[in-house]
Amino acid sequence: MSELIEARVPDLGSDSGVPVIELLVKVGETVKKDQGLLTLESDKATMEVPSPVAGEIVEIIAQLGDELSAGDLVARIKVSASAPTPAPVAAAPAPLPVPAKAPEAPKPASVAAAVPAASAAVHAPDNSELIPGKVPYASPAVRVFARELGVDLAQVKGSERGGRISKEDVQQFVKAALAGGVPAAGGGGGLNLIPWPQVDFSKFGPVSSEPLSRIKKLSGANLARNWAMIPHVTQFDEADITDMEIFRKKLGEEHKDVKVTPLVFLIKASVAALKKFPNFNASLDGDNLVLKQYFHVGIAVDTPDGLVVPVIRDCDKKGLIELSHELAAISVKAREKKLTGADMQGGCFTISSLGGIGGTAFTPIINAPEVAILGVSKSQTKPVWNGTEFAPKLMLPLSLSYDHRVIDGAAAARFTAYMAQVLADLRRLLV
Repeated sequence: MSELIEARVPDLGSDSGVPVIELLVKVGETVKKDQGLLTLESDKATMEVPSPVAGEIVEIIAQLGDELSAGDLVARIKVSASAPTPAPVAAAPAPLPVPAKAPEAPKPASVAAAVPAASAAVHAPDNSELIPGKVPYASPAVRVFARELGVDLAQVKGSERGGRISKEDVQQFVKAALAGGVPAAGGGGGLNLIPWPQVDFSKFGPVSSEPLSRIKKLSGANLARNWAMIPHVTQFDEADITDMEIFRKKLGEEHKDVKVTPLVFLIKASVAALKKFPNFNASLDGDNLVLKQYFHVGIAVDTPDGLVVPVIRDCDKKGLIELSHELAAISVKAREKKLTGADMQGGCFTISSLGGIGGTAFTPIINAPEVAILGVSKSQTKPVWNGTEFAPKLMLPLSLSYDHRVIDGAAAARFTAYMAQVLADLRRLLV
């Protein structure tokens, strides 16, 4: 005797309408519990929907290109009576009916103001687009996405059936605006860049072409926006981590079940600096500065499909070993494409570490709506003058990019200097 189990989309955080980009199984195929059934990819992350039980695929409901939300039915799986039956996943409640062409509720100022307008062609929608007959044809998910980028959907041409606007249409519009391909309305205020050069590279020698991954395309537009709209300045410094490295290795010997990396010390030092300099733990909201009372740190993780930034929450309440376990788990989750939208949200400050690869310094791009990001390069042993002689010290390069609208150079220099002091003497974390 056997029964059918429904596989449904798990919690996606605040994401909805996430497209299916890959089907991983076929009807009649036998799957294991937690084996991926299909792959979803939002503008924040790629994740697989797991099978809730081992069994045989009887029916696949979701298809390529479908947009799914939490609780949507994916497939039906036949399992034997002896197999444990998982608790059913509650379907997402049906949305309340909305009158045709009703205007959307305005976005809260604290979120909408996080993406200031770069030009008159890329800006927050005005009331004229709410007039009946002028409402752009786009899904709610695309509308939210456009608002996050500060795009007026009335100026975007939809490429899908019936002129429906997709996320890719919004991305192309932003790229064109940043490249100067979209005329600025009303004169002035645009970036006024010359058009991107069009070159036939094959005239100069053999070439090949491959498409960018979806994550790279989406993150690319965000990075271009952040670089163009945020006045970046980068402060460089070095931290003496000689004693820290000795302590880190000792911790590693005592806790062999987890890898204790320098990154967890950087997280704790960042939290200490954010507490001492609260303007770095903030976001712009129009003419106001939102000062956060929590300490969630984003960690840039390199994956085969591109860069993702999962967030470790409440870092001020966790010790080095707990942070090490959580960092290892979230890194594996990122590389296995199992991050959800909730895993990528709520960051206050981001750390991008290239120490395992090399380099002496770099200029990281701020992850809006944050106001600062710390870049870390490879540590090197250098001769350092201690007042009487040169002594070998392990020095860690720090590169702090900051939003000059919020933070001035003196504050940035004090921030990095304080971080260097904390890393050099971990007893300061107790003060």
